[in-house]
Amino acid sequence: MAVPKKKTSKARRNKRRAQWKLEMPGITKCPQCGSIKLQHRACRKCGQYNKRQVLKASVSEKGR
Repeated sequence: MAVPKKKTSKARRNKRRAQWKLEMPGITKCPQCGSIKLQHRACRKCGQYNKRQVLKASVSEKGR
């Protein structure tokens, strides 16, 4: 059975493991207010998710 001659350093090991983390998170526009939000999360500006009000709207949005 093959055995490594030298110990793999932490930096080299972590570089190899980090490859799957390079993708961008899913970012979309809110259908209600048009601001950018993460997918499958409530909008921070208008507080809506799946066409339902789930959070209080932010102060800046109420002033309009």
